[in-house]
Amino acid sequence: MRAALRNGLLAAALVVGLPACTPAVAPSSYETVGRITAYDASFDALVARDARIERIAEGFQWAEGPLWMRDGGYLLFNDVPGNTMHRWSARDGASVFLQPSGYAGTDLSGLREAGANGMDAEPAGTVLLADSGSRLIARLDPATKQRTTLTASYRGKRFNSPNDVVRRSNGAVFFTDPPYGLKGIDESPLKEQSFNGVYRLDPDGSVHVIEEGLKFPNGIALSPDERTLYVANSDRARPVWMAYSLAADGSVLGKRVIGDASDLIAAGAEGAPDGLAVSADGHLFASAPGGLLVMDSNGKRLGMIETGARVSNAAFGDDGHTLYLTSHTFVARVRVKATGMGFPH
Repeated sequence: MRAALRNGLLAAALVVGLPACTPAVAPSSYETVGRITAYDASFDALVARDARIERIAEGFQWAEGPLWMRDGGYLLFNDVPGNTMHRWSARDGASVFLQPSGYAGTDLSGLREAGANGMDAEPAGTVLLADSGSRLIARLDPATKQRTTLTASYRGKRFNSPNDVVRRSNGAVFFTDPPYGLKGIDESPLKEQSFNGVYRLDPDGSVHVIEEGLKFPNGIALSPDERTLYVANSDRARPVWMAYSLAADGSVLGKRVIGDASDLIAAGAEGAPDGLAVSADGHLFASAPGGLLVMDSNGKRLGMIETGARVSNAAFGDDGHTLYLTSHTFVARVRVKATGMGFPH
């Protein structure tokens, strides 16, 4: 963390080092990186003061979209510019799982990021894929590595470059569609949509816009009761997290800003709101300028997990108490007291 940020914004924060391993985890040979900062006493119930942030895999261009696969006990994540999906497990380490992960054609002239990005698991063991390079939402079968396109357009126009995706238990799929995958981004001649939207794909195949007013909608997640949809806006001019109240049919009943990272950016922190993970009790673990920001459901800042590099996204894995972080060129993990959604607790 930069000195201006640490001294100006976090004067009252409790900064803790990482001297010891979390008692529940056996010592490992992985390098310890980063630091943990508590802003509020309630943070102690979520992340232990002596938690180790370990770098477990490295050598990527921009790691993204982590997803823990319980059937098999391994982590999937994407190197978006590298157009490659990787697999990691404690037993086997990191390996290439799928290449290309996204666009499989030969004409890369208009693409900035050809690979797939965010992912979410489905009950049948398949994976929902925000395919940035192919500009669509797909279903991936990890066993066969076959992909099925679920939607590629809205009102006859191609999506920009879908970035992140989350599934509601009724089968509805919410996803963000910024233009990051296109060269020129908003100025790309390939861009067909006049806005950068947040969408809902219903089980019947229909697609609905739920937000078209964010410049760069990015990370997306649901609250534990699925009544609130969270969206991160990766716009350094308006770096906010939005909360959308959802009706049973997935339509939006209301929306509000629950967090604003403008002060972090003003203090010199790199990055912007990006990927999101939500714990079983509703806390947000949100990529932010400076690291992974931990907030309550109303956006109150409780603490920060820093890896020493920009954090793009996070996902709970193992027994629900390991948080995996994709952080620029590497992947890290940290044991936490919080429990991921869907894990026993």
